[in-house]
Amino acid sequence: MSSPPGEPRKIGYLYILPAFLVYAAFLLYPLGRAVHLSLFEWDGITLGKFVGLSNYADVIADGGLRAAFGHALVLIVFYSVLPVVIGLALASVLQRARVRGLGFFRTVVFLPQVIAMVVVAVSWRHIYAPDGPLNDVLRAVGLDSVARGWLGDYTFALPAVGVIGTWFETGLVTVLLLAGMARIPAERYEAARLDGAGAVAEFFAVVLPAVRGEIAVAVTLTVIAALRTFDLVYVTTSGGPGNSTSVPSYEVYHRAFELGQVGSAAAIGVCLTVLIFAITLGVNRLADRSTS
Repeated sequence: MSSPPGEPRKIGYLYILPAFLVYAAFLLYPLGRAVHLSLFEWDGITLGKFVGLSNYADVIADGGLRAAFGHALVLIVFYSVLPVVIGLALASVLQRARVRGLGFFRTVVFLPQVIAMVVVAVSWRHIYAPDGPLNDVLRAVGLDSVARGWLGDYTFALPAVGVIGTWFETGLVTVLLLAGMARIPAERYEAARLDGAGAVAEFFAVVLPAVRGEIAVAVTLTVIAALRTFDLVYVTTSGGPGNSTSVPSYEVYHRAFELGQVGSAAAIGVCLTVLIFAITLGVNRLADRSTS
């Protein structure tokens, strides 16, 4: 006797139920709780006061918070755009040149990913210090006027933090793209060369279309890293000088644990979650269209 229609689907739901319960307990419930808290004015200790969407209105009206979100968008250039461009160029050269010891090179460029971000931040803070190695090199080559306290400069503090992100993410992007390029059949390269394509034309005709999926993954991961960065900013600048390097994740910490504005911090966190979801959804939609 055959099983009634629909039963296999119900059984399938039972298989995914344990994973869904874990997902709900550690992601959906905290997210729902954050949305709930964002509707209150609460200091984390006394009884909260319901204020509706006032905290969200403050996120829009507060110039400092708008600037923090703007800083996060600027960091996307350093965390995502530059690593993807550099990673594409580096991976293409390595793949085309068939460099010896490629496995060792992959390990070296990926190394920043296995170092705790706090360690990275402390190291770069020393590099950027007024008497640090970077300024020593600049003075040694006669560029004394360029040397400065990079993390204490209103103009250069945010780009300086961004450069750390570029260094940190480039290895991950390069390894992802190398893996994608390794799957390209040799026949495609041969066909392009028979058509007279040079290195640049071969890159745009063969390599770039073949690694669009890897590029989408790299952009998604690096954009998320840029928008949720906290430890790097906290250790290097603590949002300073002034608020020139403040980002939403740091504002969540600052308002919740230093100012006692838990409701406002929750609203910022919810807005940041929505922004991350919207950008990653857009990236994946574009990737799906380009591969279809």
